[in-house]
Amino acid sequence: MIKATFEEAHTVEWVERNIGNPNHELVILHHLIPWEKISDRLTQFYDREKGPDSKSLRTMVAVTVVSRFYQLSDRGVVRQVKENRYIQYFCNVPDEGLQTFLHPSSLCYFRKRIGDEGSAIIEKEIFEMFRRAGVIGGDAALIDSTVLESNIIYPNDVQLIHKAFRKMRSFAGMHSIPVWWDDDLLKKLWREFGLSKEKDRRRWLAEFNILFVPALEIFEALAGSLKASNKRKAKGLKLLRLLKLLEEQTLLKLRGERHIKNRIVSLDDPDARPIKKGKSHPDCEFGTTLQLGYNRQGFMITAENFIGSPSDKTLYPDTVDLYISRMRGFPDTVVTDGGSRSRKNAENTPEEINHVFQGRSADVAEDKRDFCRSARSATEGFIAVAKNLRGFGKSLYHGLEGHRMWTLLCQTAYNLKKFLQLYHDEKIEEKSLTKLGLA
Repeated sequence: MIKATFEEAHTVEWVERNIGNPNHELVILHHLIPWEKISDRLTQFYDREKGPDSKSLRTMVAVTVVSRFYQLSDRGVVRQVKENRYIQYFCNVPDEGLQTFLHPSSLCYFRKRIGDEGSAIIEKEIFEMFRRAGVIGGDAALIDSTVLESNIIYPNDVQLIHKAFRKMRSFAGMHSIPVWWDDDLLKKLWREFGLSKEKDRRRWLAEFNILFVPALEIFEALAGSLKASNKRKAKGLKLLRLLKLLEEQTLLKLRGERHIKNRIVSLDDPDARPIKKGKSHPDCEFGTTLQLGYNRQGFMITAENFIGSPSDKTLYPDTVDLYISRMRGFPDTVVTDGGSRSRKNAENTPEEINHVFQGRSADVAEDKRDFCRSARSATEGFIAVAKNLRGFGKSLYHGLEGHRMWTLLCQTAYNLKKFLQLYHDEKIEEKSLTKLGLA
């Protein structure tokens, strides 16, 4: 059951006593973010009448946002809320019950409940607030792609098989089923593989696969006849499908195949793929493709996740359309690199867009070349900041939906940081500040 009401937890006296810096970034954002509108839209993920009372949506949203804003773990952000008065003010957490106000696991349950759809609501409402105020301009669309790495260890074919046994062991323990393979032999093989100096992966893969194939056959029979809740059955069948795919791909690897479609690199994150982006180091990253669109100020307008490594040429049209949709208008200029370059993309770009730069100066008129080259260089800088300082370097959530949630929440924090940067540099127009209530 969710509370449909919204109210501030701190009195004027509490604020005067504990918040000494009215220009602190969290104080500014506390007044800016449309908490009520976000909370109202997120109530759709809860039952208004059934179930126990949940935590305040206002608080859950704020703690989620501040965790990405400061790049904190669930445990870390809960600890900071307990210790930092400014974060308490931002998250609307009263002093009463402060030390027990939230368990870190509640944040995980909250994200699972709202999913990527709820995360998109948070991001969109904050983005729209800035767009309507005129803070975010849309004269130029700067488009490029990168890799959102998954939080997995470097893939190893033998290790995948060993991980599959660990998954089946966890299944067996959950349902009080005795392990049905020679576990002592498995441990012996794993120890010998770890000590092996030759690292003949194909030979070791074949040995592990000899144990894996019959074990998987028994697991298939167990998963099909399992007497459990629908949720547990679905979870078992989902694991079975994943392990069957691993079995098929293992046979291909043993035959010497090098290019395997939808190759699994992690059983924890099955949507992660090996992706080459043309960089000298690392030559291959493991995760999802992240297509980004910025404006010239550096605000992140669009951010999309894709499984595998789709061509920038194929992503270009939809990214431009999404940029136009989000900004409610056409940019004057689109700037990309050579990866998006094609005659079809140039010809099919909406005629309302006057300039299309696809990596070559000759693509645009001479008086626009310096601007486009500068914008292209700026795009690399924006992506570097996103990956190294704003959380886009590695997703800590799993699966495409998890990566999408991570992207949306990091995009929210990125744009809040960009706003504060421009605000402190006095680069936001007076009329925009007036609309935001900051003038």
